[in-house]
Amino acid sequence: METQDTFSEGPGAHRLFICASFNQDTTSLSVGTKTGYRLFSVTAVDKLDCIHEGVECPDVYIVERLFSSSLVVVVSLSMPRRMNVYHFKKGTEICNYSYSNNILSVKLNRQRLVVCLEESIYIHNIRDMKLLKTLLNTPVNPTGLCALCVNHGNSYLAYPGSATIGEITVYDANNLSTVALIQAHDSPLAALTFNASGTKLASASEKGTVIRVFSVPEGQKLFEFRRGMKRYVSISSLSFSADAQFLCASSNTETVHIFKLEQHSPSQDEDSPTWSAYVGKMFTAASTYLPTHVSDMMHQDRAFATVRLNMFGLKNICALATIQKLPRLLVASSEGYLYIYNVDPQDGGECTLVQKHRLFESSEEQEEEKEEENQEDGLQQPAGQSYAATVALPSTPPSSTTLMGYSEDGGTQRGEVFPEHEFAEGPVCLDDENEFPPFSNQKRMIKTNTDD
Repeated sequence: METQDTFSEGPGAHRLFICASFNQDTTSLSVGTKTGYRLFSVTAVDKLDCIHEGVECPDVYIVERLFSSSLVVVVSLSMPRRMNVYHFKKGTEICNYSYSNNILSVKLNRQRLVVCLEESIYIHNIRDMKLLKTLLNTPVNPTGLCALCVNHGNSYLAYPGSATIGEITVYDANNLSTVALIQAHDSPLAALTFNASGTKLASASEKGTVIRVFSVPEGQKLFEFRRGMKRYVSISSLSFSADAQFLCASSNTETVHIFKLEQHSPSQDEDSPTWSAYVGKMFTAASTYLPTHVSDMMHQDRAFATVRLNMFGLKNICALATIQKLPRLLVASSEGYLYIYNVDPQDGGECTLVQKHRLFESSEEQEEEKEEENQEDGLQQPAGQSYAATVALPSTPPSSTTLMGYSEDGGTQRGEVFPEHEFAEGPVCLDDENEFPPFSNQKRMIKTNTDD
């Protein structure tokens, strides 16, 4: 599942590293760097291929690739209000949008592209980049937390419904209407993710001790997992496996947790009268006489499998994937490494590290150090243009058109700030139709009622 995070500088973090994200089906890793961005293929264990290096703009803090297509969205610290959409194989810019405030996150599937600002959300049709809806005056969201279902059949969007409690708003980005409000946590939200089909939504609060899974669109609680009890942590990523049987969570601690989504039936316990089952029954009986918060803790499931990282306090993102027909856990760390672990789907337990890949070569680190030394000494040496830079730069600079702003109901209104946009000639088409499956030419009405 798609997951992304921005890695702030700190002790142990790689000097070139800014952000990382897995694409929607966890076949690709995108890395934002101080010199641009990189796209890696993660379809093999023993090798990590860099399939593209973009140098159109430096200091990239958001980079999102659409599945395995050539479409990539980039936002730079040098222009944090501008979103650039590139066809990286052709080295051309498809379009760009500029907004009235800094862009905090971007999510996309084959139907919608969503841009999240601190107090507003913009929903675009990804085929022609038309702005379909602006959700204004959303609760203050300083991290740009939101999740978009990768299933374009429903395109559910989840974002905080409150800045003070863990309320989730579930929005249908296809039909442009709110479908559910979920009271998920007592504390503000810290992480959200959908499963691939959009039938489940996982959430964690700023406390980071409990992870809950809800049905979508009903909003019923299905599972509740306890990550820990001793300390509050900052959950940096949540991700379902492709079959939604497992959910992984990473944080600023040294442990990555994997939870198994399975319902425990009474008949199972009776069929296997083990000591643990007996103790479980005793606890269940006793919980009826205990305070509510203690009883809730006793009914929360623990981690099915774990990974102990050799780092603490560094941000990282995790994802579950099937690579070479085996279940794997992927962890991309701000120290500049991608870790690949084997996961035992039957017995769980401690996962085994099978490969560790460097995201930056040692020669690049030495070159960066030399450049910093030259800057400190006041020396300016022209750097040679790489092949990646040659193929990435468009032959002619794209033009941009200033238009009036869209109001919340989809119309135009004078006086509002509208993002700059270079309209593409016709629908956005990539060089390989297999990368971006064509849609049927069905015409249907889009609701524009303003219930948000």
